[in-house]
Amino acid sequence: MADIITRISDLIDPEVMGDMVSARIPKKLRVAPFAKIDDTLAGVPGDSITVPAYAYIGDAADVAEGAEVSIEKMTTSTRKATIKKAMKGIGLTDEAVLSGYGNPVGEANTQLAMAIAAKIDNDCMDELQKASLIYDGSEAAISYNAIVDALDLFEEEVAGLDKVLFVHPKQVTQLRKDQNFLSADKYLPGVMVTGEIGMVAGCHIVPSKKVPLSAGVYACPIVKLEADAETEDEVPALTIYRKRDVNIETERKPKTRTTEITADEFYVAVLSNEAKVVLAKFKA
Repeated sequence: MADIITRISDLIDPEVMGDMVSARIPKKLRVAPFAKIDDTLAGVPGDSITVPAYAYIGDAADVAEGAEVSIEKMTTSTRKATIKKAMKGIGLTDEAVLSGYGNPVGEANTQLAMAIAAKIDNDCMDELQKASLIYDGSEAAISYNAIVDALDLFEEEVAGLDKVLFVHPKQVTQLRKDQNFLSADKYLPGVMVTGEIGMVAGCHIVPSKKVPLSAGVYACPIVKLEADAETEDEVPALTIYRKRDVNIETERKPKTRTTEITADEFYVAVLSNEAKVVLAKFKA
């Protein structure tokens, strides 16, 4: 009977690793799950996308019998986004792979997924920081009253649309002590969003260390998730345009008996609807 030889190439399969990393990335994300994923650039020429933003034409007006209606011109602004490449690499020696100590290949999958997910999340948070609706509550710590004031910048006529407020974990204690905080463990099943710990003023609270702190002030984005029923084609607050999903490649270094594993993803995150984001600033 011939000996069965275990080869490094049998243990490190780029295609299998790519599927595993892709599957793990969504579990590592905090901000990106609330973005729309757009794959229109996948498999087509070009590496940029132009995002339109249309201005409202105004309310309808009364028109007398036989009179002409005034014709409005639709105006639009655009933002051009260019696809970029997020990439991370790791090296595994044959000794590490074959020693049986732990699971270095599985750990490589996890680490690569974490690295790419963190980059996507960072970009999403950076885009939310570009919001034009800003509530300046930097003179005081986060509170129910301050969140209500920030929410009113949306100028909603119909209340109840789902919103997410991203806070830094260091702000969570202050919120939990607020008598208006509703802990997630008191919800009915099926009403929570990803990463939520509770609600304040109808806002789903999601802690994230991505929330920036500058000069003693936290900049916490509030994102409106649902479009109005009358405007199904409304542009989402945040969009991630993907050119290609996660790709894994390996390169063998025979002189050192090392296998280098690299992962990349081609994408760009864009603040696609500024009307759906309020940037609320609170004292640390």
